[in-house]
This record gives sequence, C-alpha cells and structure tokens, in this order.
Amino acid sequence: MLAPLPKPVRFVLGALVLGTLSLVPHAASADIYTYTDAQGNVHVTSQPTRGKPGTKVDKISSGNANGSKKKTRDIMPVMPSDRSPERHNRYDAWIREGARLYRLPEELIRAVIKCESDFDPRVVSPVGAQGLMQIMPATALRMQVRDAFDPRENILGGARYLRILANTFNGDLELTVAGYNAGEAAVLRYQGIPPYQETQGYVGCVVSHYRTFKSARIAERETMPAKHTP
Repeated sequence: MLAPLPKPVRFVLGALVLGTLSLVPHAASADIYTYTDAQGNVHVTSQPTRGKPGTKVDKISSGNANGSKKKTRDIMPVMPSDRSPERHNRYDAWIREGARLYRLPEELIRAVIKCESDFDPRVVSPVGAQGLMQIMPATALRMQVRDAFDPRENILGGARYLRILANTFNGDLELTVAGYNAGEAAVLRYQGIPPYQETQGYVGCVVSHYRTFKSARIAERETMPAKHTP
C-alpha cells in the first residue's frame, strides 16, 4: 500500500454537474460489442449486430462498465505507434481545454496520458484500451466518446471520467487515479487503493509525473520575465 500523500499533492474540487451522466456504474447487464463491416472498419456498439452480411461480431465485455481494464481476453492488435518527440506537446491545447471544461489540473491529465500511452494516440493495449488516455470501449460509451483514436475526443472523454471520479472520491488524488485504473467499484469495495500490484504501480506513476509536471510549471512561471507597466 502506498504511503499517504502530503497535502500539496491532494486536490479537492467542488462537484461539477455533468448533465444526465450518472456517477453510478452502469447495470451489470450492459454488454459491449465490436463488429467489423465488409469494408474492414471496426465499430463499437452496445447492441449486437445481426443479419448484416459481411460483418464479424465480437462480444468484448459484459457487466463491467466501470472503467476497469481487467478483461479476460485480447480483442485488438496493437496499432502503429507515434514515437515522434513532438507528440509530447502536440496535444497541449486539448489538455488545457479538458482541464478548463472539467476543472482539473492540467498536470493531472498530462500525467495520466504519460503513464497510459506516453502520448501515443494510436496505441491499443492487449485488453482493448484505446488512445491517449487508454479508454476502454465501455467507458467510451459512458463518456460519449465516438472515436477513441481522435486525440481531442479521447482527452475530453478521459478528463470527463477523471472529474466523475474526483467527485466520487471527494477530490482525493490517489483514489481518483486508482479508480481510473481499476474502476470506481473496486476502490469503493476496498475503501481505498485496491491491493492490485498494477493499480498501486499505476498510482505511483501518475502521482510522480503529476509532481514533476507541477514543479516544472512552477519553475517556468518563476523564470518568466516580470511584466512592467509604464
């Protein structure tokens, strides 16, 4: 179990109303399917597709719409990676947009992206998490993300989910991050960070990068020349 974080690493933000989106995990009967059409395009849907010639349908989850990435089968191959150095700053505008829209620290969104995909928008994990913030198909449906490989949609969807988690866990940074990895149900069940090696390592990764990005931003502000008024 990770030691409690010092107060500066915690953030407590006021609850933000997110329309009709529920903070409660979807019902256990929610199923997610992918199907490949005759042109080879992959689609994600909550309804099974039948009677369409040339389609291949796969059921990829059942009753696990809480964001958890612990699946039992591989569903997608790893896609080509973007390893260009420019990728680290390519999405700054959308990170700022997500932070402003959902009242989150920019550094938190950036830290999650760093640990999830290292700023590669095309990466797919062996369990099917997609894009910059590695959103699972079930979570994409919850967050109304139509294309998880679109960087802006992915970032805004991931930020929206972080805000829901922050509301659920009263702004506790560690629990918010743990919920992003393991699902909010697991955090609620254990009343803290779940005892999963992956989740505990993930929390450490995000918190470490959050501190680094925060410190870098403070240092940048301190080195900026002061504005002089006539």
